[in-house]
Amino acid sequence: MITTHIPATQNEAWGFWGTMNDQAEAAWPIAMTAISDATYQPLESVRAFLDSRHGRHFADDVLNGLHAGSDLPDAIHAATQRWMGWTIGRLTSKQHGIPKGLPYLTGFVIHCEIVEESQAV
Repeated sequence: MITTHIPATQNEAWGFWGTMNDQAEAAWPIAMTAISDATYQPLESVRAFLDSRHGRHFADDVLNGLHAGSDLPDAIHAATQRWMGWTIGRLTSKQHGIPKGLPYLTGFVIHCEIVEESQAV
């Protein structure tokens, strides 16, 4: 059996973790693996996304699911599917340099990784 190390958040105050509050610890590994599996992106890229302002918006979507009565895994799965169903439009493509038509979640996971790498230089 292969075990995968889930990178820890680097932004406990904001992003996904800060928005999820007391549910962050349970939600983090579920969201990390769900997003990585859906986008085919590495966990470190997903961590950059969840730690960003876009991760906060993703957490808002998860919290909406919880308030509607879903349990945590189902709320994360539904948010992941919803974000994969949306596509990058012309304006978002122009503003962020993400190719038009790419699934929204995939585009922003990759975008956040690129932004984080460019700030590390």
